[in-house]
Amino acid sequence: MIDINGTGDPRAARRMPRSRRTVAALGTIALVASGAALSPGAASAAAVGSGAAASNGVVHYVYTHGHTVRVETHGRFGVTYEHGAKSHVRPLASGGLLYNGGPVEHNPTVYLVFWGSQWDSDGNGVQQYLQGFFGGLGGSGDNWSTITTQYPDNVGSPSFNGSVLGGTWVDDSAPAPANAAQSDIAAEAQVGAQFFGVSGPDADVFVVSPSGTSPDGFPNTGFCAWHDWNGTTAYTNMPYVLDAGSGCGANSVQSPLDGFSIVGGHEYAEAITDPEPASGWVDASGSEIGDLCAWQGLTTLGLSTGSYAIQPLWSNNAGGCVASG
Repeated sequence: MIDINGTGDPRAARRMPRSRRTVAALGTIALVASGAALSPGAASAAAVGSGAAASNGVVHYVYTHGHTVRVETHGRFGVTYEHGAKSHVRPLASGGLLYNGGPVEHNPTVYLVFWGSQWDSDGNGVQQYLQGFFGGLGGSGDNWSTITTQYPDNVGSPSFNGSVLGGTWVDDSAPAPANAAQSDIAAEAQVGAQFFGVSGPDADVFVVSPSGTSPDGFPNTGFCAWHDWNGTTAYTNMPYVLDAGSGCGANSVQSPLDGFSIVGGHEYAEAITDPEPASGWVDASGSEIGDLCAWQGLTTLGLSTGSYAIQPLWSNNAGGCVASG
């Protein structure tokens, strides 16, 4: 993949693997065709001089899957920190979540993208586990997702009328990169959204990376997952959390795969209530519905598809963390 960073953001440049090339936003096709490359500084100068479109986030043009994809990155939101990380600790009481004027998901729909040909072999059953978890959410027995219905936007509230799983795609056209930058993850989410033919706040694309890869520095940056908005859809960076062991939830409740539903559920609930961070529901410190209750009171949720480990979510109505609503 080639990332054409339209802002020359030095933080993005530092995160970029050395094997990647950073080039100017305009002239993308010519540069890609010729294989030319510019330094991050040159890319910044060219972008500024070109009158690149303004954005609330960092604009990237990523060459992937045979074409150029425009995405935005805004940072890591609703970060699920590793269990016990000092930066994760939150008070048991909060002033509550506050509405910031942006959208929420009215009909939450999750699209699972299993990124890379590495997923052609899945000895731990992660694909089946995640499909079962999201396939059961929103349906009979799910009194956990409904906690989010107390958080409306100016149009309406989240609602659940059946499974939230909108589709699954194993993108095995090539191996997932060993060290994907945030712009790569955002671009893969966009490719996934295009595959499913979806866009907008209700579409939540989970980019699930395979074992042995380090999307955005996982697991050496202390997080298990995070979510963001790529300019057209909500998406989640969902690493192979089993690689982090108990730090990301393995065997926390009932099985080695617990972390995929605990961490995945955390990000799912936050995308519902804050799909375009941080314009939805956050507290005064910037924490979201899952952050305030992370790793507290872990339990199981019985769905029509099986039993899955989950964390509680923050309820303004209850003034605390609850596992049903």
